[in-house]
Amino acid sequence: MTLFVIKHPQDLARLRRLALAAQGLLQNQPYGRNLPGARRAINHLGYVQIDTISVVERAHHHVLYSRVPGFKPTMTNQMLLDGDIFEYWAHAAAFLPIADFRFSLPYKRAIKSGQIHWYKSPDKKLMRELLSRICSDGPLRSRDLETSTTKRAGWWDWKPAKKALEQLYMQGDLMVSNREGFQKTYDLTERVLPVNANSHMPSMDEFAAHIVDQQLRCHAFASLKGLTYQRRNTKLRSAVQALVNERLSQRTLDQVQLSSGEVFITEAGMLDSHLPRLNDHLLILSPFDNSVIQRERLKTLFQYDFQIECYLPGAKRRYGYFCLPLLYRGAFIGRMDCKAHRKARHLEIKSLYFEQHNFDEDLLISAFTNAITKFSDFQQCNTVTLIKSHPKHLTQRLRSLLESENITRQGREL
Repeated sequence: MTLFVIKHPQDLARLRRLALAAQGLLQNQPYGRNLPGARRAINHLGYVQIDTISVVERAHHHVLYSRVPGFKPTMTNQMLLDGDIFEYWAHAAAFLPIADFRFSLPYKRAIKSGQIHWYKSPDKKLMRELLSRICSDGPLRSRDLETSTTKRAGWWDWKPAKKALEQLYMQGDLMVSNREGFQKTYDLTERVLPVNANSHMPSMDEFAAHIVDQQLRCHAFASLKGLTYQRRNTKLRSAVQALVNERLSQRTLDQVQLSSGEVFITEAGMLDSHLPRLNDHLLILSPFDNSVIQRERLKTLFQYDFQIECYLPGAKRRYGYFCLPLLYRGAFIGRMDCKAHRKARHLEIKSLYFEQHNFDEDLLISAFTNAITKFSDFQQCNTVTLIKSHPKHLTQRLRSLLESENITRQGREL
């Protein structure tokens, strides 16, 4: 077992670059472009989290946009229709690679055997009726439950029917076959699952190896706690720890210790990997992005304290309702609270915060202006305004730059 102790700032900076490169956030097009690039991105990342908040483009589209040039939100559902991905539970609702389907089976079996996910007492009679109807009549949209009447005897009450449908989905009898926004279509698993998908139940050792390999692939290194992030299966956690100990003894894994005492696991030789050069692009990330979702890891590694404040009362919010992390030259340098007014095709930046940094201010402002122009295009907005910024002295300068860009874009549309 080899232990590397990180003592110097340049070593910590290298660790950060390793983490960001593994997430595909340093390269121009690490997975390629358009739909093929989106397929490769989700296969590498392992999942993208599905989000219901829509003040800007939803997280499952935003994550792919941040990594795949030419990505369009319609491509996510196209991958679902093509059988490239499936919808299920990771640490939250997510799209996952179809190649990983078998690793959803242990949780489905646990739910079917009585483990509680959402509902303590599922209505099994209603579930049988729903399953029978889907079997005989074909796929069922979630909206069909909302429009059902008492003529559909036995399950016309929307809330119990919705719960029964979701229980069937969570325990694996049904899969989501299509999505229209947040309206899902459910069908029997055997009719949705591609014929070449691996549906064999993994052993605990296989599951543990999958998790360790996946996390090290997409994060470069992880703490023991981070490897099983939000997984409450004690047997799985034990299997992961045993596997890590075995690989450490075999010297196929190394350990890295930060000055804080935090220890990370990484593939042997990872610290010597070639890294892409830092560029001057600024990235506007989703608060549910795979690179920031483990908040403790984010704070430990990048000294970036981030939380989503939409779940807090307004008076307790420091930065805003739905702040987006800002990444620049290997550092998280700020956050932005904004809202896309889609009917008006307008992106409103309610607040923009830059933290203390040592970057050239002119270059940073230029990078932000370029990034927000592309981001507003992704939101299908053609104008951008700024309410306030921190530091305050940047506000008027940024407003002028944004207004100039608005005029230029409107001129191109005429």
